[in-house]
Amino acid sequence: MKVVLIGFRGTGKTTVGRILADRLGLPFFETDALVEDRAGMPIPEIFRQHGEARFRALEREAVASLREREGVISTGGGAVMDPANVADLRWHGTVFLLSAAPGVCHERIAGSDRPVLTDLPPAEEVRMLLARRKDAYLGAADTCIDTGRRTPAEVADTILRELAGGEALSPDGERDLLIERFGLSALREEIDRDPALRVCAIAGYPCAHSKSPLLYNRLFRRFGMSYRYTRFEWPDAATILRLASILPVKGLSVTIPFKTDVMRHLDEVDDHAAAIGAVNTVVRCGGRLYGHNTDWLGVRSPLEDRRGGRAVLLGAGGAAAAAVYALLSLDMDVTVLSRTPGAARGLAGRFGCRWGGLEEFKGSDADVVVHATPVGMEPDTRSLLAACDLERKTTVFDLVYTPPETPLIRAAREAGCETIPGTEMFVYQAVEQFRLITGIAVTPALVREMLA
Repeated sequence: MKVVLIGFRGTGKTTVGRILADRLGLPFFETDALVEDRAGMPIPEIFRQHGEARFRALEREAVASLREREGVISTGGGAVMDPANVADLRWHGTVFLLSAAPGVCHERIAGSDRPVLTDLPPAEEVRMLLARRKDAYLGAADTCIDTGRRTPAEVADTILRELAGGEALSPDGERDLLIERFGLSALREEIDRDPALRVCAIAGYPCAHSKSPLLYNRLFRRFGMSYRYTRFEWPDAATILRLASILPVKGLSVTIPFKTDVMRHLDEVDDHAAAIGAVNTVVRCGGRLYGHNTDWLGVRSPLEDRRGGRAVLLGAGGAAAAAVYALLSLDMDVTVLSRTPGAARGLAGRFGCRWGGLEEFKGSDADVVVHATPVGMEPDTRSLLAACDLERKTTVFDLVYTPPETPLIRAAREAGCETIPGTEMFVYQAVEQFRLITGIAVTPALVREMLA
């Protein structure tokens, strides 16, 4: 068994870790102590003589040495800011985030000889670092535990109950009914067999076409994680989130038609998702739901070398909003066109763009065309544009990724256009989504390999 404790200084990782190790009969490893052994000097002296970069390199070596070890591991507060550390800590381990309010952390570490990391006053430094590390902490954890009002022994008891499976799937009429309705009886049996199992899912209606289960389950196996990815296909977002609240769910990939509706059910939404008005990623930890949008990065990344051009966006839904946000971040001149001009006007008005009906499309005016409607998604064989509508100089990016070659992509190739298939959007948004949900950084190349 490998149990990992992460979190900020003052959250009790070392004390709780020693109690757990004693109760479980496992060795205890503290990465800070391993760093000092490797350096032959205390951490303040490492910082004074060699700086933070040297400390982080030694920390990286210490974490890597524990990848295959059984035991209880307590990490330094900033260790999980390095995704390589997260991958090693997560390898066949269960990760617990110990957290406390900034004021509690500051009070507990007052008088410590640990080096400061900023020029800010101590209390302000704690608040700033907690905010900066928040996404990394939440992503790297399987379970989040607030230690602010608990003794170390109580925190250890909570962790031991979690490791034993707790009461997450004790008999419950509503739970059993939902599991049966969603066709997840086999998943429940797997959860019963493995108390450490965490669940992720694509949430949408329909979502049977999604490649996310294939991708994520392959990635989970690649990184030695006790996770399963499934489908939560249901016509109501509230019911999906109710199911998520009664299963050991860590993350959701949100798709059509819930990207906007899901926002009202979340505890926090990040700035990008709030500006876009849509969420495609939900991270669950400590009973709270955190919303993000990675779709805009899926649009932005393949177009990085086309900054400053003229872009025409076809569509005005949730994916279109993410696309506008991405195109504007690349300093493009954006026009939104839709079969429903009122929807185009509403979306364009939010971002200060031009708008119009689909019939106003003029291919010669566009350097980039981004298609953000479901038209052309299997089994639909239609295309909003024909080859005669397009100019050779135009880059056509179809956000639909099933099938890999959509009717629009075929038309664009016939016209001699450069094309970007929707699989590229899927790849780049998945890179960021996987980081948010697991804390592990994957490359676009690895995602493409997992999808092959």
